[in-house]
Amino acid sequence: MERISPATVIPVAFQGARDDIAGQIGLLWQQAKAPLIVPLLKLMVIVCLGMSMMLFVERVYMGIVIVFLKLFKRKPEKMYKWEAMREDVELGNSTYPMVLVQIPMYNEKEVYQLSIGAACGLSWPSDRIIIQVLDDSTDPAIKDLVELECRRWASKGINIKYEIRDNRNGYKAGALKEGMKHSYVKQCDYVAIFDADFQPEPDYLWRTIPFLVHNPQIALVQARWKFVNADECFMTRMQEMSLDYHFKVEQEVGSATCAFFGFNGTAGVWRLSALNEAGGWKDRTTVEDMDLAVRASLKGWKFVYVGDLKVKNELPSTFKAYRYQQHRWSCGPANLFKKMAMEILRNKKVSLWKKFYVIYSFFFVRKIVAHLVTFIFYCVVLPATVFVPEVQVPKWGAVYIPSTDYSSQRGWNSKISPSSWFSGSFLRMSCRCTGLRQHLLVCWRQGELMNGLSPRNWEMLSKQNSTPRNLVSGSGEESIV
Repeated sequence: MERISPATVIPVAFQGARDDIAGQIGLLWQQAKAPLIVPLLKLMVIVCLGMSMMLFVERVYMGIVIVFLKLFKRKPEKMYKWEAMREDVELGNSTYPMVLVQIPMYNEKEVYQLSIGAACGLSWPSDRIIIQVLDDSTDPAIKDLVELECRRWASKGINIKYEIRDNRNGYKAGALKEGMKHSYVKQCDYVAIFDADFQPEPDYLWRTIPFLVHNPQIALVQARWKFVNADECFMTRMQEMSLDYHFKVEQEVGSATCAFFGFNGTAGVWRLSALNEAGGWKDRTTVEDMDLAVRASLKGWKFVYVGDLKVKNELPSTFKAYRYQQHRWSCGPANLFKKMAMEILRNKKVSLWKKFYVIYSFFFVRKIVAHLVTFIFYCVVLPATVFVPEVQVPKWGAVYIPSTDYSSQRGWNSKISPSSWFSGSFLRMSCRCTGLRQHLLVCWRQGELMNGLSPRNWEMLSKQNSTPRNLVSGSGEESIV
């Protein structure tokens, strides 16, 4: 059977037109490359390197603060007054403050029993605690299950309230705001908030409430998250690494230096008077928790982060859930910063240092610059330099700073051994690319996820390629993207 040539299928005129279009595109690229593409790409490299340096300096600063805190053992219990709650024989349970526990829910069929059970299992005088389940579920079957679970605990003597509303205006912020309107809330002094997938330990209130009782200037006590499904897949492990750094470094530094950090939306206890003074819950952004924290801080209230207190929860294990979460965490802070920047600058109740910390470190560098560098520099600029060899990225900007940032984040992951941490950094430094410049070898090692290949094996594998050339400026054999 004769082989059919393209000429018999595609008309000659069409082939000529196709070649002509390709030639015109190539000619247009060559004409625009030198006067437009190269200068624009060079400018983007300079801007991205500047932002990378800002991130690097911020991480160095936080690292120094953490080392200081560890060396001098500066724990919250030593920085603030903390005494265990004691029962008064004469007054009885009336000496304990009244605590409201809010659990906002939305179609939580898989975890509603665990979260309600953990909240009802909190060790606190039964007549001094109210469990409030705020169910925004749209599935009638799930609503019936949640209500039945609440009735089951109520039959055991637990003071639990099942609350629903006619709409979902404001989503979580709207549900929490609506929950604060009930008459029984007025008798409460503090409110603990747990999302539907969080399971606090029984002694949670005993370890947090004393901070609020003995320190009237404190508005919020935040606990750390503990991830029960961190080993489920690669995505959950990467999230654990990132969030461990957030809690062990960012939250710790904010609490120790400025008594300010972003409320994580759950696993925290608020002083109700501070929450109301700050204006309560608002749904103007997708980060209602951060919004409340900033407004309360501008009123002069202080926050405490207790890293030794952990609350179990689950990480998003599907890409859809993870994408929604990251979109909320990325866009929400930028929108909030736009709304509150001038309000922070004009505020007279907080110090100049705290204003600088909130505007520059908390918002600009961590919430805006970090996301811009991650996308523009690593996903746009660096790949573009492969096709524009006239633009070179310094080795320190493309290799050393990213590797240092990566290593610093891995160093705070308690589940990663020192040898694994070192080998992960080594693998990133030893990645090579072929001489064609278009074939990029991207290596990201996470624990044992490289199927048992050691750094030596990866080095031997990379040597099978042609003679490597750098994608970054300067001489040498090793390169990385």
